[in-house]
Order: sequence, then C-alpha cells, then structure tokens
Amino acid sequence: MFISLHMLSTGLGPGAVASWPGRMLLEALRPFQVATTGLAESGTSLVHDYLDLVNVRKENSKLKLELAQVRTEQTRLAELEAENRRLSELLELRQALGVSAVGANVIGSDASGFSRTLLLGQGTDGGVESGMAVISAEGVVGKIIAASAHASRVLLIDDHNSALDTFDQRSRARGIVAGVLDGGLVMKYVGRTDDVKPGDTVVTSGLDGIFPRGLLVGTVKKVGRDAPGLFLDVSVAPAVNFRRLEQVLVITQTPPKLTSGKKPKS
Repeated sequence: MFISLHMLSTGLGPGAVASWPGRMLLEALRPFQVATTGLAESGTSLVHDYLDLVNVRKENSKLKLELAQVRTEQTRLAELEAENRRLSELLELRQALGVSAVGANVIGSDASGFSRTLLLGQGTDGGVESGMAVISAEGVVGKIIAASAHASRVLLIDDHNSALDTFDQRSRARGIVAGVLDGGLVMKYVGRTDDVKPGDTVVTSGLDGIFPRGLLVGTVKKVGRDAPGLFLDVSVAPAVNFRRLEQVLVITQTPPKLTSGKKPKS
C-alpha cells in the first residue's frame, strides 16, 4: 500500500512505463478495499439499527404509559359521569316528591348474613336519624334503624324483620310487604276475595307515617290461591336491585300520616 501510494504521488504520466506496477497493485488491493468498506458500512448500519431499536423501545414504553394514563382518565371520567347521572336522578326525585331529603353514598352492607342491611356514609351530622325512609330512583329501599355522627344503617325491605304498608295500585287491595328468609318479598294479609294479579304494581300506602304515599315497591310476581286460610299467597319482585345500590335518598321530613279510614288515592 505504501509503494502504491508512493508511485501514485510521483506524478508519472499515464503512459509512463513505471506506472503499470501501481495499476497492478491497485487492482490487487481492490477486493480488500471493497471488503473493508463493506464491513465498515455494515458495522455503522448495525450501530444505527441498534440505536434506532433502543429509541423505538423507549418510545413504545412512553406511549404505553401515556395510553394507560389516558385509559385511567377515561375510566375516572366515565365513573364521574355515571355518579352525576345517579345524583341528578335523586335530585329530580326529591323535587318531584316535594320533601326534604339528603343524598348518601352506600359504603357497606351486612356481612353476617342474618339480616339485610346497608351502611350509609351519612349520619346525624347530615340530618339523618333512626326511623327515616330511604329510597332510590328505582323505588323503596328501606328505613334507617341506627345512626351515628357520620354513618347510618338501613334495614332493607327484603329483610324478614321489615314491614311496609302497601296497596295494589290497580285494584287498591292493601297488604303488608315483608322480606322472607330465603330472599324476595311477600305481600301479607291480602284477602282471598281481593283482586290481585301478576304484573300489578305495588306502592306504599303512606299509612305507616314513614314513607310518602305512592312510592314504587315492586311488581306482583305470583298469586297463590291453593293454600288454605283467609289470605292469598302473594309474591312480589322488588323494584330495586339492592346489590347494585351506590347512592340513595334519605327523606328527612316526616310525611303526613294518613288514617286507616282514608283510602289511598292513586
């Protein structure tokens, strides 16, 4: 290579005899130069590809993080929207009833299995007291049985210790809705001559002095007439899905108590 460079630098003309060894040497060195140049280019390309791959991985990690953040934000916004919708429904219900009431979040439920209750995140500091009615946008939920400063417990209407004065909205037949141990509701003390049919709507009568008149309790599911006795065997499907409750409305204003001699109006 040194000889070739020296001969190229001597400035010999292209027709000089002494230039042919340089041409031969250049021709002999050409494959090595090509290989060296290719190897260098391959190495450079490999380094560039590696750096590009590292950058792509970093960019992918960044994009995945941003995507996770966007999904989290979308989920949070969807939850806020659903909560606002439920609160709006409760507000509309309160305005329609024309009574004083406070909203409360459901923060727990009975874990023993012996009773059906819910725990609310609203107590006496918010105006909630024992004996007050609890409702939702779907219908009647239950009544407050205990209250502390910042929490209260609701006895659901499907508890076997619950009793709710109601009537059939179509036929005006009265009965007491209560829970049963194996779940569900029954309408007690409905006379065998009363006109009660599956699909009838059951609402509160207002005679107990706790619930305003006309609140939705449920729908008659089954009417049994085969059992002996003075009363029908009436099963009621509750209007409220108690397991899915998240917000409820506690009626803080005592409704006017109707006398048993007055027949509830539709």
